[in-house]
Amino acid sequence: MNAPLGGTWLWLPLLLTWLTPEVSSSWWYMRATGGSSRVMCDNVPGLVSRQRQLCHRHPDVMRAISLGVSEWTAECQHQFRQHRWNCNTLDRDHSLFGRVLLRSSRESAFVYAISSAGVVFAITRACSQGELKSCSCDPKKKGTAKDSKGTFDWGGCSDNIDYGIKFARAFVDAKERKGKDARALMNLHNNRAGRKAVKRFLKQECKCHGVSGSCTLRTCWLAMADFRKTGAYLWRKYNGAIQVVMNQDGTGFTVANKRFKKPTKNDLVYFENSPDYCIRDREAGPLQRPIE
Repeated sequence: MNAPLGGTWLWLPLLLTWLTPEVSSSWWYMRATGGSSRVMCDNVPGLVSRQRQLCHRHPDVMRAISLGVSEWTAECQHQFRQHRWNCNTLDRDHSLFGRVLLRSSRESAFVYAISSAGVVFAITRACSQGELKSCSCDPKKKGTAKDSKGTFDWGGCSDNIDYGIKFARAFVDAKERKGKDARALMNLHNNRAGRKAVKRFLKQECKCHGVSGSCTLRTCWLAMADFRKTGAYLWRKYNGAIQVVMNQDGTGFTVANKRFKKPTKNDLVYFENSPDYCIRDREAGPLQRPIE
């Protein structure tokens, strides 16, 4: 009796993965819609109700997210520039990447992470630039504080990254939270890793005040680093991504190979090995940008 049961548990992770419905983060297609927010909200296919609600309620934020898509896709292409699959996008495809990312591979893990990071970056930047009605500079950075160099005053405009992370989680994760399958959990994990990556490179910048730049007084603020740093960090995480399987109760992950460490919240995770991108798959679409 125990042997068949053990076999069932052995195959369960694969069954959970195979039975996962086809997925596409269709909000990625916001880049191609343009126009007014209403046109965007009503014409991006596949948005779940929560995403459409946020879209209609925060048109200025959606504009920032839409403009940000080009930035994170360009960063993805930069990181994969030496690879056969190089994050090529298909403008007429609602999933933006075609069928390539239907596989729960390292590449899918990276794209979900970099896209989630891109939303955080775009929203936070728009907050600091005064482009959004719902946020501005970080309201918590006020008064006096201390660091290794002494006392300073919070001033200027600190990037409100907590707002960016909160909105990105609500919008990007909404579709995955409706799913209970293995791929949804994988996407949620990698989305979170991407958001955390942006905050990792938040840095303190200061300006000195005093006679002849003596720096007797300092005004400081927190600023995001260039998005290239986030991209490079996630690229390192891609190269060290951890293959996982679902645990027995289907609520989380365990490593596929016991010799490897358990993934942290900062790691990227994937289920399936990457395909051979040197073999043409007509259903998946083009894998490489044409040489100009």
